[in-house]
Amino acid sequence: MGGVIGRRIDPLWQRYTGWVEGHPSVVLRDTFGRVADDLRISVTDRCNFRCVSRSTSSRTRLAVLLVQECGVRTIRLTGGEPLVRRGIEELTAMLAAIDPRVDLAMTTNGILLQEKAAALRSAGLRRLNVSLDTLHSDRFKAIVRRDAFDRVLAGLWAAREAGFSPIKLNVVVMRGRNDDEILDFARLARREGYEVRFIEFMPLDAQGDWSADAVVASRDVIEAIDREFPLQAAPEERPAPATRFRFKDGSPGGIGVIPSVSDAFCRVCNRIRLTADGRLRTCLFSLREHDLRGPMRAGASDRELVSAIAAAVWQKEEGHKIGQADFVRPARSMSQIGG
Repeated sequence: MGGVIGRRIDPLWQRYTGWVEGHPSVVLRDTFGRVADDLRISVTDRCNFRCVSRSTSSRTRLAVLLVQECGVRTIRLTGGEPLVRRGIEELTAMLAAIDPRVDLAMTTNGILLQEKAAALRSAGLRRLNVSLDTLHSDRFKAIVRRDAFDRVLAGLWAAREAGFSPIKLNVVVMRGRNDDEILDFARLARREGYEVRFIEFMPLDAQGDWSADAVVASRDVIEAIDREFPLQAAPEERPAPATRFRFKDGSPGGIGVIPSVSDAFCRVCNRIRLTADGRLRTCLFSLREHDLRGPMRAGASDRELVSAIAAAVWQKEEGHKIGQADFVRPARSMSQIGG
C-alpha cells in the first residue's frame, strides 16, 4: 500500500506519535503543537432539509482506535442529518460502549427527535445540539424549505423529557435574514434553560451564496444581548470554539458565540472529522482529505491506520484563511463534510 499506510515508523515518527512496541500510545499532535482529541463523525451526507445555508463497522473500528490508542475524548455524530441514518440508535450504543468516559454528542436539525430522543438517551448519547436558525415558522420554511417548525419544537420537548440537559441550540446568524431575532433567542434561553450558540455564517453553504457582508460578528451579538440582559463570562475547562456566557441575574440558560470568521479559534482547534465516505479531514476548510476507507478495505492493520491518522494530523493546516487573499473554498459543502 502506498502513502503513509505501511510506512516504517522511524525515530521522527516515534517522537510525535508516541509508539511503544506492542503498546501503541499515540498523541495526535500537529506541527503547531495542537492535540486533536475531538472527533466529528458524519454518519450520513443525506439530510431531510434542503437548507439555503448548509459502514457502521468501519466507523466503529476507527472510533475504537481513536479513543483507545489516540486519546480522543469527545465524539460528535453529525451529517447531513444523523437521525435519517438507519440504525442510528444501534451505532450510538456501539460508540457509547467504547469507553464510558467519552463525551458522546450529536448535532441534529431536530425534525426526528420526537420519535428518537428517548432511544438515543438510552443508547448512551449524552448531549444534544439542535440547529435552529429562526423562531418564526414562515421564516423557518423559507430557510429549510420544509414546513416542519412544529416538529422541531416537539422534538425539543421530547429531548427534555428524555433527560437531555442542557440542550444547545445552534443559530447561524445571517445579516438580513435572522439577525433581528438575536434578542428573541436570548429570551428563549432565559425562559427555557437552553444554551443558545450564535455561529458566524461561514462559506460552506451548498448554494455558494456566502458573502462577508452577510456575516454578523460575534462581538456584535454579545453587545446586543448584554445591553438587554447583562452577561458574565462562563469558565471553560478545555479549549473550545464557543465563548460562553451566563446571565448575571441568575436566569437559567446561557449564551455562546462561535466567531469562526471574525476571530477564528484555529490556534486552539482540537478537532478532526471523519466524513460519511470514510475520509479524514483535519479542518472544515481543508482542501485535501485523507482516505481511510480504501486502506481498511485493503486490509490495513490497526497500527497502520493509526500511523496514517497521526500523519494526517501532523500535517494539519494552521488555519482556514477566510478573508485572506489566498483563501480557497472547499469543494464540499457543510452537509457533505459533517459539521
